[in-house]
Amino acid sequence: MTDAETRAPVNIFTAALQTIYGLYTITMFLILALSAFAAVLLPVGINARRYIAHSFARAFFTVAGLRIKVIDAHLLPAGACVVVANHASYLDGIVLKAALPARFSFVIKKEFSRVPLAGLLLRRIGSEFVDRFNRHAGGMDARRLLKAADAGQALAFFPEGTFLAEPGLGKFHSGAFTIATRVNLPVVPLVIRGTRYILPSGRFLPRPGRIDIQVLPSIGPLPDLKPAEAAHQTRDQAHARILAALGEPDLSANDGIAALQSRRS
Repeated sequence: MTDAETRAPVNIFTAALQTIYGLYTITMFLILALSAFAAVLLPVGINARRYIAHSFARAFFTVAGLRIKVIDAHLLPAGACVVVANHASYLDGIVLKAALPARFSFVIKKEFSRVPLAGLLLRRIGSEFVDRFNRHAGGMDARRLLKAADAGQALAFFPEGTFLAEPGLGKFHSGAFTIATRVNLPVVPLVIRGTRYILPSGRFLPRPGRIDIQVLPSIGPLPDLKPAEAAHQTRDQAHARILAALGEPDLSANDGIAALQSRRS
């Protein structure tokens, strides 16, 4: 019997277990997502709705057996700030919703606002939508985000704008850093590990795994620099710090947004 024949039953068994686990996890996610949707429709304030979503996100990872470990959580400021994280999976937003304090508002691509139920849920918890392809609409969205940040709202961004199948850290776009600079907020880089393995691009069913979130030291504000220079310097520092801690290739020359725009045209 060859080595391949010896390993085949184990591989088939492992694949079957992963399929069962994936179906269970998707089922639990749908049940909890629908429950969260119903709960955030209640006539309560935005802070209560955010806490409800935070609690349901934590419950999902508990019932799925997916452990989230937050490293150096003490580095996260108690007040307003702009969090930026690498993006590797559709799980990332749910991971940050579970791991970050409920007060954070998430900045999400506008396409999600048109997803049935999910778009309404995201709006009910105060998510901010940004148009990535229409310059005029994107400018209006940026001004709205500036007002929110200036009012003390903590914001969370995925500055790559999208995620690709291959491991690596893509180019950071400047929106998050421009907003932080304009209102003198610190930028907090976060590193997410494990979500690409659990649910990579192109995979429908998640598999078991471990998720680590590492909070890195804050950057800025840099009031001594001109706003544009401060934004670029903060962006480059955040990218360098996340890249060093992530341990994946630098894909900053591969602009994922440009690739998406090319496919849409």
